[in-house]
Amino acid sequence: MGEHNYKDVWTFALNQIHEEYKKAGKETDFKLWYNMKYEEDTISTITVSVASEFLWQSMVSKGNVQRITDKIKDLTGQKNISLKHLVNNESVFSQSQKDYPIEEQTGKKQNDPQNSSLNNTRVKTEAKRHPQLYPNYTFETFIPGSNSDYAYNASIAVAKNPGKTYNPILLYGGVGLGKTHLMEAIGNYIYQDKGEKFKICYVPAETFINEFTTSIGNKTIAKFKSKYRNLDVLLLDDIHFLQGKTQTQEELFHTFNALHDSSSQMVFTCDRPVTELKDMTDRLRSRFSNGLVVDLQPPDFETRYAILLKKLEMLQKKIPEEVVSYIAKNVVTNVRDLESALTKMIGYSELINKNLTIEIAQEQLRDIFSSPMSGTITIDTVQKIVADHFNISISDIKSKKRDKKFVFPRQISLYIARELTEYSFPELGNEFGGRDHTTAMHSYEKIENMLKTDSSLNSLVQMLMRQVKDYKK
Repeated sequence: MGEHNYKDVWTFALNQIHEEYKKAGKETDFKLWYNMKYEEDTISTITVSVASEFLWQSMVSKGNVQRITDKIKDLTGQKNISLKHLVNNESVFSQSQKDYPIEEQTGKKQNDPQNSSLNNTRVKTEAKRHPQLYPNYTFETFIPGSNSDYAYNASIAVAKNPGKTYNPILLYGGVGLGKTHLMEAIGNYIYQDKGEKFKICYVPAETFINEFTTSIGNKTIAKFKSKYRNLDVLLLDDIHFLQGKTQTQEELFHTFNALHDSSSQMVFTCDRPVTELKDMTDRLRSRFSNGLVVDLQPPDFETRYAILLKKLEMLQKKIPEEVVSYIAKNVVTNVRDLESALTKMIGYSELINKNLTIEIAQEQLRDIFSSPMSGTITIDTVQKIVADHFNISISDIKSKKRDKKFVFPRQISLYIARELTEYSFPELGNEFGGRDHTTAMHSYEKIENMLKTDSSLNSLVQMLMRQVKDYKK
């Protein structure tokens, strides 16, 4: 790059526009800019990449074109700059490149100015892993939209300055909207940034309750208190499970005070607003509310579309753009259902070994569109279907047996149960022989990783999922 240094101009222009959006109270409308990535420049051109032509045209239609045009011209004094855009997602669609005058284009940057330092942790994230955190739950894999911009940016701020900004922070919303993803992204970021000596603990509320109850019975309450009151970061998931647990609430209240006094960061998630929690002491409810409380809503179409593109990129898979758009338009519940629909289409495409069409998508996803999956399927059903297929018993699925003929079906059962129900990893662990939530998480992750390369396994899992859903009809 020459002396013109348009990369700095581009970043500065985006920063200014972002501030203008915030001052106007329209920060959520800034989400479109996140999807554009600066690539390169010459003395008279700037080249940026976007995930698809559709997203590019969305930015054009939103009227952002003239805004970035005027901003760059004002900053550079150049009146003849042109902008090139590159549809740069070969893992999803074929690559193409088009030239446009800058007056006809817009700017949108996936690396948000607040998020610019996240790329610096990419290598470190791959190099080391916190034993309690899901490695794919990072800020880089989270796609923000109008439904989650506030929560996303607040979480980044917390991760960059733990214990100093928004302490505590409470994220709440329905199933599959990204609460746990953001919570663990905070943990993963801090772990990469601060190192292993920084004490970070992710714990589901149900596990916290069980540990506390066990410590009383075993007379090890002092050890329990020492574990949780000397943390640098506490990530407590699903606090709605604390409802009615009076003794645990009392202990958490004192733990909260100890951590707050030592400026330790606390992050909580909940499936509802704090005001709607029942059988919760007023003083603990007050503690949860004293920090930043942020809700997450179901994603809009553009965010759903961007989420699907990101998932395809991560899986290194290709499906036609019109099928991606069809899924984004029709799966409107949550991110989990969205990704489940995409996984089904990928599996079907590899099974029939031909390109997908809208007609095929309509047929294959009809059951997903006609009725919501979440909350209608039991783990017992999943275990029965899988056990019958592998000719083993449900007790074998739940047992501690380590034979491969039992371990593999157990892992598949856990994966399917996670995909088709609202159960958290701690709940799944309990339903599969009282296992720890990390064991359930690792089983899910193993199958998820195998599905990326094993088309036969993908077909098997999709078949078993269909049987589970048909069993309920």
